[in-house]
Amino acid sequence: MIKPIGSDELMPLFVYDTDEHDTLSKEAEGLPSILISSAAAGNAVMMGGGYFTPLNGYMNVADAISVAETMKMTSGQFFPVPVLNLVENADGISAGSRIALRDPNVDGNPVIAVQDVVAVEEVTAEQMAMMTDKVYRTDDMEHPGVNAFNTVGRIAISGPIKVLNFSYFNTEFPDTFRTAVEIRNEIQEHGWKKVVAFQTRNPMHLAHEELCHMAMERLGCDGLVIHMLLGKLKPGDIPAPVRDAAIRKMVELYFPPNSAMVTGYGFDMLYAGPREAVLHAYFRQNMGATHFIIGRDHAGVGDYYGAFDAQTIFDDEVPAGAMEIEIFKADHTAWSKKLNKVIMMREAPDHEKEDFVLLSGTKVREMLGNGTAPPKEFSRPEVAQILINYYQSL
Repeated sequence: MIKPIGSDELMPLFVYDTDEHDTLSKEAEGLPSILISSAAAGNAVMMGGGYFTPLNGYMNVADAISVAETMKMTSGQFFPVPVLNLVENADGISAGSRIALRDPNVDGNPVIAVQDVVAVEEVTAEQMAMMTDKVYRTDDMEHPGVNAFNTVGRIAISGPIKVLNFSYFNTEFPDTFRTAVEIRNEIQEHGWKKVVAFQTRNPMHLAHEELCHMAMERLGCDGLVIHMLLGKLKPGDIPAPVRDAAIRKMVELYFPPNSAMVTGYGFDMLYAGPREAVLHAYFRQNMGATHFIIGRDHAGVGDYYGAFDAQTIFDDEVPAGAMEIEIFKADHTAWSKKLNKVIMMREAPDHEKEDFVLLSGTKVREMLGNGTAPPKEFSRPEVAQILINYYQSL
């Protein structure tokens, strides 16, 4: 099975030992505590589940700056994006102290993790601007990722963490949320050797489904992991429970038994385009996938990134040998009226735009809201019905 990055074994930071968990939970109630950002809570969940192996906690400023510039920490360890615990106020917290990190996304703000503080540093405006530029490739505060990164504070609390729970993800999505440890175990139980992962933050239309079939066939994969984002999205995105139901229905009806797993992970979308594509590949290797599908404008938003920047970054910027996972580079897929099937648009040079069934997101939402299913060349009718029920409930 493919090895995790930078380690022979996964290094989940969740405290699995029940005695240690109980002791630490009781200790946490008496520790100085701080309410962390949603992004920092998502990072804790990812570290807890082993997805960010071999990180042992939040980066210090030097490592974050180095990662932003070179995709390597000061130690030389590869990592694609800064992982910071940024707060507005850290009064009373100093190096050498132990603090409880409280979850902003759960009522009552329970302790999500305990952190041993190694450093408390102020990030300068210039450093924030540099990291923003390198990771997001824009400083536009209308960009949701840029806005989130630059509005949580400029005090970085670094140091290792021990994770006590997975926030709301395993309670609200018990059938879908999986740690990297659990996904690796399930892959082994299936006996899959070649595994391709598909990232989604949306329901899957027919083109997405066929892209997964296409990747499995061309790569000779015996397993597919559909891995959906369960964390915070931008306004207007379809809620995770609806996406989950739609994707499960598609897999149930249109994939052979035991060929596809429907799973999810807890993380706030960065919308960082190319850099986030590298991060997505990073934690897919850690969860055991050997291949990862990256299509047009992967992890992008608006018009901030070129259509294939999220593919070329692997050739142009990712350090050589940093990851073993292989990228399946996909183009936009759509139904060809000429061929009566879904194809990659770049593989049909004899086609004009009007030869494809193409619908805008706005048009699809309008149809679903009116109770009209998109054409069968665009969406499976059973999937469309789930989405119609959602839009008509608004």
